[in-house]
Amino acid sequence: MSRSDLEAVATAMVAKDKGLLAADESNATIAKRLEKIGCASTEEHRRNYRELLFTTPGIAQWISGVILYDETIRQKTRDGVPFPDYLARLGIIPGIKVDTGAKALAGFPGETITEGLDGLRERLAEYYKLGARFAKWRAVIDIGEGVPSHAAIEANAHALARYAGLCQEQNIVPIVEPEVLMDGGHTQQRCDAVTSGVLAEVFAQLDRQRIHLEGMILKPNMVISGKKCPTRATPEQVAAATVRCLKRHVPGAVPGVMFLSGGQSPAEAALHLSLMNRLGALPWQLSFSYGRALQDAALTAWGGKPGNFAAGQREFQKWSRLNGLARGGSFQAGMEQQAA
Repeated sequence: MSRSDLEAVATAMVAKDKGLLAADESNATIAKRLEKIGCASTEEHRRNYRELLFTTPGIAQWISGVILYDETIRQKTRDGVPFPDYLARLGIIPGIKVDTGAKALAGFPGETITEGLDGLRERLAEYYKLGARFAKWRAVIDIGEGVPSHAAIEANAHALARYAGLCQEQNIVPIVEPEVLMDGGHTQQRCDAVTSGVLAEVFAQLDRQRIHLEGMILKPNMVISGKKCPTRATPEQVAAATVRCLKRHVPGAVPGVMFLSGGQSPAEAALHLSLMNRLGALPWQLSFSYGRALQDAALTAWGGKPGNFAAGQREFQKWSRLNGLARGGSFQAGMEQQAA
């Protein structure tokens, strides 16, 4: 795959009215979600749930790609079709999560470094053969008293850039995900300052590692108040601050910014994205790469019961469509209550 091929995949990921489904929960994470609905986390139950999402009628109208997990990329539909092949036939691009999680950063209590670079070149080559055309690596930056340190930001940005270089070497588009968490009581202004510092360092490291910006996707947090902040920013303030922050730090060569939902409710995440897409012409496409914001209602409606399979699919289709509207700036508050 040439640079132009990487660019073509990245551009297809941010196609009009479409975004990504993040279905890359680790087995430990999906076990917690299944436990909440009273469903045991067996391989077959995990496979059934992912099949519910992937085979939902009509989702290719709103979903451009799906981020898979190592187990999921090797699984098949009940008819024996490998999930990556099934998705590709629909025109949905298969992707893969490749980091091995955030671990404690030595010498910096309360801060983490995402691991997974060892052996990544070989894993990427295998994932490409399995059908993956893009990958994801998540760095986690917390806000608290005395954190984040510059050392933690620099270490995570360097790892993101190393990962991105290995992806492009193996003909895979990297999603670069530096997530500033919305846990805690910090103000929107504090989130803005930290996000600015993180993005500045990330793009400095990407430049040093010679990353082809036109062949990558950025997956950042929105500039939002902490969950425990007594005065929360309004949706309009979140949209304006996020776009302003991106304009300062994200080069126009990057084809798309695909936000994470990061603890927001499904309706909040859709509204914030919609408001951003009403702010006029921007140098990059603004889209979504949501996990829980697309899946929560579907998971609850399904409840692990075979008889609720169609009900789960209806909820996933609904939220895919609503976020497709947000992608074009057409989602409005309350639409989720009117939607069938």
